[in-house]
Amino acid sequence: MAAGRELVVSFGEMLIDFVPTVAGVSLAEAPAFLKAPGGAPANVAIAVSRLGGGAAFVGKLGDDEFGRMLAAILRDNGVDDGGVVFDAGARTALAFVTLRADGEREFMFYRNPSADMLLTAAELNVELIKRAAVFHYGSISLIAEPCRSAHLRAMEIAKEAGALLSYDPNLREALWPSREEARTKILSIWDQADIVKVSEVELEFLTGIDSVEDDVVMKLWRPTMKLLLVTLGDQGCKYYARDFHGAVPSFKVQQVDTTGAGDAFVGALLRKIVQDPSSLQDQKKLEEAIKFANACGAITTTKKGAIPSLPTETEVLQLIAKA
Repeated sequence: MAAGRELVVSFGEMLIDFVPTVAGVSLAEAPAFLKAPGGAPANVAIAVSRLGGGAAFVGKLGDDEFGRMLAAILRDNGVDDGGVVFDAGARTALAFVTLRADGEREFMFYRNPSADMLLTAAELNVELIKRAAVFHYGSISLIAEPCRSAHLRAMEIAKEAGALLSYDPNLREALWPSREEARTKILSIWDQADIVKVSEVELEFLTGIDSVEDDVVMKLWRPTMKLLLVTLGDQGCKYYARDFHGAVPSFKVQQVDTTGAGDAFVGALLRKIVQDPSSLQDQKKLEEAIKFANACGAITTTKKGAIPSLPTETEVLQLIAKA
């Protein structure tokens, strides 16, 4: 990672989540919906910015009211939208998200195809990507062409320019043609990432083993990696670096909605890593960074919606001080 650079560039989808006005109901039972901006890569960019860091987003939106609204939300939250392009022929993606009684989510997507799937390599803002200290992405952008090729090209550009590559697969099974294709394509770029974060569910999906023991996690380790993380919800996080590994507990909060908690965690961790890249080789520093990220994720679960609930650095430090 080039010295003096702290920009986190996030690549992929940004969309509108429609969330029921009451929790604990199916989509069919919901009396009404609230619209909320979403999309994991965009959430990560805003999480970084909310914590005082430099962030940019690269992706495609529909040239429609929702697309223009989302671009304005990026700008209003201090995220560089110089990598955003608009498609006049496709709509901005929509997702209906139900919050079950336990705060977990179910999804139904409208993308056939949506604008984010139609980003081409020729539309990439190369200069912006080259400025990244960290280039972050998910796997939804790997599902269909031409976005898949744009994603792979953007990774190449970032890597060649000296960026760390950060990967959160953010599995959404409903969007893939099959479980097998999802697993194959998600793992097709596994070896290229410096930092990978998976959830318990994704760990089981990718390994086929329902366990978070070290020997299972290590099936996903690659010698090219600098950091592999397994998030365990309210149980915290397990981490694996080249020379050490361990676990960091989370913070006890009253959960309302888990939407965006993983993205808040990733954004906070990337913010800390670009501030001090040596934390990837220093166990004490890394554990402090993960503790900060756990606190950020925990706070995000205490309110409805991803972007409105992303905390500032002051809020995160207050939770850490109280614990």
